[in-house]
Amino acid sequence: MSLVLRILLGLVVGVVLGLCCPQLKVVGVLGKVFVSALKAIAPVLVAVLVSASIAKAKGGLGARFGTVITLYLFATFMAALVAVVGSFLFPVTMTLKEVASGEAPGGLGDIFTHMLTNMVTNPLHSITNANYIGILFWAVVVGLALKIRASEHTIQVVSDFSDVISQVVSWVIQFAPFGIMGLVFMSVSESGLEIFTDYGKLLLLLVGCMLFTSLILNPLIVFFYLRRNPYPLVWQCLKESGLNAFFTRSSAANIPVNMDLCRRLNLDKNFYSVSIPLGSTINMSGAAVTITVLSLAVAHTVGIEVSFLSALFLSLVATLGACGASGVAGGSLLLVPMACSLFGISPDVSMQAVAVGFIIGVVQDSVETALNSSSDVLFTATAEMHDRRKASS
Repeated sequence: MSLVLRILLGLVVGVVLGLCCPQLKVVGVLGKVFVSALKAIAPVLVAVLVSASIAKAKGGLGARFGTVITLYLFATFMAALVAVVGSFLFPVTMTLKEVASGEAPGGLGDIFTHMLTNMVTNPLHSITNANYIGILFWAVVVGLALKIRASEHTIQVVSDFSDVISQVVSWVIQFAPFGIMGLVFMSVSESGLEIFTDYGKLLLLLVGCMLFTSLILNPLIVFFYLRRNPYPLVWQCLKESGLNAFFTRSSAANIPVNMDLCRRLNLDKNFYSVSIPLGSTINMSGAAVTITVLSLAVAHTVGIEVSFLSALFLSLVATLGACGASGVAGGSLLLVPMACSLFGISPDVSMQAVAVGFIIGVVQDSVETALNSSSDVLFTATAEMHDRRKASS
C-alpha cells in the first residue's frame, strides 16, 4: 500500500479512536514521537545536505535560485492581496476580550535585526535549536569553503554522509501513518466545536483565502511559468506534502517530507536541498494571509476605515513580516500587532486578536502550514522545470 493511502488509513483510525475512546492517551503519544523525530533530524539534514550540495555544485543553478526566490516572494505578496480583497468583500469583526501573553515585535526593523542576529548564531547552537536561518547561512559558508579548499575525496565523504542522513529520514517518514493517527486522535479528543461557532466567520475567511491561494492563485503562477496544466503537480504537492504538514503543523518537521517528495519528482538534489529549507523561511503565503486578515478584522472591529491604498501597503508589510515570521517567537500571530500599528491601533487592542488566533489555531495554523509547506515543493519544481524548458527551447 502506498504511503499516502496508509496515512489516510491512519487518519481514519485516529478520528474513530478520538470519538470512541478519547481516554486512550497513549495513542496521542505516537503523534508527539513522530513530530519530535522529524524536528530532531530536520536541522541535521538541512545542514549536511546544503553543505554537500554547495560543495558539489557545478554551476548553472543561479538562474533557478533567482526564479524560485522570485516565486516565493511574489506568491507571498499575492496571497496578502487575496486576503485584502477577501476582507473587503466579506468584512469580519470579532469580540475582543482578553489580552494574549507574549511580546510583539515593534516593527520591521526589529524583525530583520532578529533575523540577522539569528543568521550568525553559533552553528551548533543553530542546529540544536532548529534556527534555520542560522543553519542555512553556515551551511552555505561551509559548502563554499569545501568547494574551494577540500579535496574530491573529502567532498565525497560529506556527500556520503548526507546520503546516510537522507536514509534515516526515509525510515522516519515510513512511520508517518502512526504519527498522523496520533495527531488526529489528539485533535479530535481534545478540541471541541466551539471555535466553529464563536469564530466561524473569521475562520471561514482565513481558510477561504488560503484555499483560494492554494487552488487558484498558485496554479495560475505555475501555469504562467510552465505553460501547461498545473493541477497534476499542485494536487501531488498538496496530497504528499500538504496533508502531512496539516497534521504536524510544523514547516520544520515537513522539510524531510518535502525533500523526499522532490527526490521522487526527480528534481536536482543540489537545487532542492537548498531551495526547500530556504522556502520554509521566506515562502510564507499562509502567514501573510493570517497577518492581513486578522489586522483588517481588528480595524473593522474598532471602526477604522481602511483605504485600498493603505491595505496595499499592509500587503507589503505582511509579506516582509511573514518572511521573518520564522525568527519571531509565536510565528505569524505575533506579527499582527505590528501590522495593526499601521492603522494606529494600540498593542493592547491588537494583542487580543492574537489571543483569538491561538483559539482558532488548531485549524488556522494547520491550513497555513499546509499551504506554506506544499508550495515550497510546488515552486521548487516549477523553477527547475522552467529552467529545463528554457534550456530545451
